[in-house]
Amino acid sequence: MQQTITRLHDDFAQRVVVHAAKALWSPSPQPGVERRMLDRVGTEVGRATSIVRYAPGSAFSPHRHDGGEEILVLDGVFSDEHGDYPAGTYLRNPPGTAHRPHSRPGCSIFVKLWQFAPGDTEAVCLDTRQAEWHRGLVPGLSVLPLHEHDGISSALVRWAPHTHFNPHMHPGGEEILVLEGVFHDEDGEYPAGSWLRNPRWSRHTPYTDEEGALIYVKVGHLGATLLIPDAQ
Repeated sequence: MQQTITRLHDDFAQRVVVHAAKALWSPSPQPGVERRMLDRVGTEVGRATSIVRYAPGSAFSPHRHDGGEEILVLDGVFSDEHGDYPAGTYLRNPPGTAHRPHSRPGCSIFVKLWQFAPGDTEAVCLDTRQAEWHRGLVPGLSVLPLHEHDGISSALVRWAPHTHFNPHMHPGGEEILVLEGVFHDEDGEYPAGSWLRNPRWSRHTPYTDEEGALIYVKVGHLGATLLIPDAQ
């Protein structure tokens, strides 16, 4: 039976903002596992960005990631047969890897599927709570690089209160998940849990007020050549 292709925020030339207060959760094929879909093109196999929530004791069936998987553990403890990954762990499972994910206490994770460039085969398991941060380009900014390949990079960026960044452009686009505090730019304010996707060649001037912020940010991937499922 042919599966229906889901399309959500699949026009990557458009700016998208999803606020935490408007989150919609939907069940996954596995009991106890829910998804907040952010963008998606495909069936159960396809390019997708989601927040996935595991109830305590829930598990996903063993499966293979032919297009790779990028994960940031947001809360709780995420596990598979290779180890336990507490909140703050950043994982990259390259194309061809397989696992059986589960969570004993429950957890939430940020997940990106089928968004690896050809030739990106690096596996990453980084405890961001123990990693070394670097000084950013402006006072009040600190950066923890997570991964970089062929102009596509992911990082955590911590903004002190009342930090202002320079106006700048993103030729390869920019994607942001606000993890803590409130992130701002001239188009609005984005509290923790908000997700933004700014298209290629977009410009903005980000800043924080008294709350400060911690964000996950990925740049260079919109319009880049990525692996594509055979069925799509």
